[in-house]
Amino acid sequence: MQMIRLFAAVPVPDEIGIGLMARQGGIEGASWRPLDVLHITLRFFGDIREDVARDLDAELIQIEGRPFSLTISGAGSFGEDADLHAVWAGVDESVPLVRLAKACESAARRAGIKPEARIYRPHVTLAYLRRASGLDVAHWIQANNLLKSPAFEISSFGLYSSRPTPEGPRYRLEADYPLT
Repeated sequence: MQMIRLFAAVPVPDEIGIGLMARQGGIEGASWRPLDVLHITLRFFGDIREDVARDLDAELIQIEGRPFSLTISGAGSFGEDADLHAVWAGVDESVPLVRLAKACESAARRAGIKPEARIYRPHVTLAYLRRASGLDVAHWIQANNLLKSPAFEISSFGLYSSRPTPEGPRYRLEADYPLT
């Protein structure tokens, strides 16, 4: 049986993404993410069988919610010292976003996917790091830590597939779920 790597996310609108891309630079060993892949993950499902993916889609279709606004704010990194592996832009606290992430988690459980063990921390990954200098990363965070985007509307979320490439993962929208 074939496996597919899936995650649920909300896309970052181009007008917001262009502002984020202007901040991409200054870290040697960073693989900066292109505009078309910037997103806020709601739930990473991992590698799942196609039949489970169909069940997951059937569960995600049932999620209800209204459109809401988000703001990108602040910057940070994941990992420490030699394990620094990503830099990100943060997302301002949002009850509707957390509610949507929890609904995706519940949908995953109903589809038979193992529960997520990590605490939900919404962000936009701007670069994956390979042997980056901790000093470069600290300087980048300091230079971008007052980042604040205009508010933007979230009117849907999507189910995306991910496949590895030498330049980093490539994503494809498999299904779109409107919030009405």
